Amino acid sequence: MTQDASRIWLSPPHMGGEEFEFVRSAFETNWLSTVGPNIDAFEREMGERLGRHCVALASGTSAIHLGLRWLGVGPDDEVLCPSLTFVASSNPILYLGAKPVLIDSERESWNLDPARLEEAIEARTRDVGQPPKALVVVHLYGQTANMDAIRRICSAHGVAVFEDAAEALGATYGATPAGALAPVGALSFNGNKIITTSGGGMLITDSADCAQKARFWSTQARDPGVAYEHTEMGYNYRMSNVLAGMGRGQLTVLDARVERRRAIFERYVSGLEALDGLIPMPEAPWGRHTRWLSTFTVDEECLGVSRDDLIQGLAEANIESRPVWKPMHLQPLYADAPVFGGDVASDLFRRGICLPSGSSLSESDLDRILAVLHETVGAAA
Repeated sequence: MTQDASRIWLSPPHMGGEEFEFVRSAFETNWLSTVGPNIDAFEREMGERLGRHCVALASGTSAIHLGLRWLGVGPDDEVLCPSLTFVASSNPILYLGAKPVLIDSERESWNLDPARLEEAIEARTRDVGQPPKALVVVHLYGQTANMDAIRRICSAHGVAVFEDAAEALGATYGATPAGALAPVGALSFNGNKIITTSGGGMLITDSADCAQKARFWSTQARDPGVAYEHTEMGYNYRMSNVLAGMGRGQLTVLDARVERRRAIFERYVSGLEALDGLIPMPEAPWGRHTRWLSTFTVDEECLGVSRDDLIQGLAEANIESRPVWKPMHLQPLYADAPVFGGDVASDLFRRGICLPSGSSLSESDLDRILAVLHETVGAAA
């Protein structure tokens, strides 16, 4: 295979057209900093969609940081988190001087396993003398976790729930949108997400007080008045009015982006059904998956090639693919963190592959990807 064909990326930005008008307005009116009409409108428009108060920030990571701080997480507190996630879900725990406790996945959705969650809460309560302070629950690859079970367990033990919906904007749990399933949560608009502001995120909450505090903390916690006076620690976390304009345009095409990504996933499923040993990530019965990324696991014995063989074959054809997230309990940074289970997350990492999923993929792009996958498997036969 050669790399003479154009590069196919895993999940590139996809502009809809209206972004330029909102961004142009920001330049024409000179609202270029972290205040302005686009920020106000982006927060309002997302809030109307989710039924929540929204605060536009520099990243999803900053939203997790501020949200955990609002929930009272501080030094030496324990915070539960799924092991199978991107490191941005767990790093803000460390920012606050708290201690992550890692939980395995279940296979029905690849998200946090409620049974392991309850085991962890009971064990840490017994060993430490009090339950963990909070849980960061993550909706992985565009699919919500089993929130009824998770909320019931956390409520019974007095554990606050923070919802990391960074990968799942547009997904649902029953009729409720991801992002509106816990008192405080986060979205990400990084360049690879289903909609993007190039870089950015949003804190989402059912509390007006929380939103007000997040705005305060995210603008260096400057006290009211003419002087630059500060009585609390703050951060430079606010989104700019320019990027918020991009977000407003992107939000108008969110539903179309979800439909396209779901269609791409279905094309993979039908195009790969003849390859025994490529198993698609399941869609759990409790909600609607956005298929932000089309993910599969590889049964090497059945398929005849490994996950890494597929990644290599695609790379040789100038097509980007990746393993699923490397679990936190396998990361050197978290080597000392307590972990409950881990075999499911480890197995999904070892065998899982993310295929190109951008909503701008053409049918010819998909034909090319499928052809390379079939060729890679066929070459090993």
